[in-house]
Amino acid sequence: MSDEKNIRSQEEKDLIINARKPEGELGDKLLDRMNESHESLARWGVSHLDIGKDDVILDIGCGGGVNVERFLQMTENKVYGLDYSEIAVEKSTKLNQAAIDEGRCEIIQGSVSELPFDDNSFDIVTGFETVYFWPDFVNDSKEVRRVLKDDGIMFICNEAIPNEEDDRQKELIELLDMEIFSEDEFDEYLREAGFSDIICFSQNGPDSVNRELVTGWLCVIARK
Repeated sequence: MSDEKNIRSQEEKDLIINARKPEGELGDKLLDRMNESHESLARWGVSHLDIGKDDVILDIGCGGGVNVERFLQMTENKVYGLDYSEIAVEKSTKLNQAAIDEGRCEIIQGSVSELPFDDNSFDIVTGFETVYFWPDFVNDSKEVRRVLKDDGIMFICNEAIPNEEDDRQKELIELLDMEIFSEDEFDEYLREAGFSDIICFSQNGPDSVNRELVTGWLCVIARK
């Protein structure tokens, strides 16, 4: 039994490691899991956004593409997804193929550090469960600001806040070489990147959207 437990533990670890940049069969499996497990978080986060029918939206770290699909239902304008994982681009493209064929959607492989878009292109740029892995959060946020229109919105949605007493979180940070930011850190770093009107929403307790008990959800809205 102990050998089976160790095998499952290693398989789980291998799957988690794939979260940074999903690849291969494990990456495909992980993206399916993320699409499902992050749904409540995403719905809660988006409830804080005021999305208009004319808004052009970019979702960075689009993963399996469910948030791209969500935004396509909320705006009549074009929605873009970007991910540096090849398999994420493939899955997001497959999920949103109808909108792509209609010219309402584009899924692109690329990096947040060098966004392949012109200045002042988007009304809203989002990042769900992805800023943990950005190479340089301040400079990458400056890149997001560059592609936003004046008065545009940068939106971040995370299911983790720093907790020094959480051993599981410490293990994940070490395993994935990730950074988890507090509300104060988001405020400081986003102001350094040139944003203003920064608002943070946190959820600890019953989720008002799905009536689930959650701890540590955080979303951030920053204006150019």
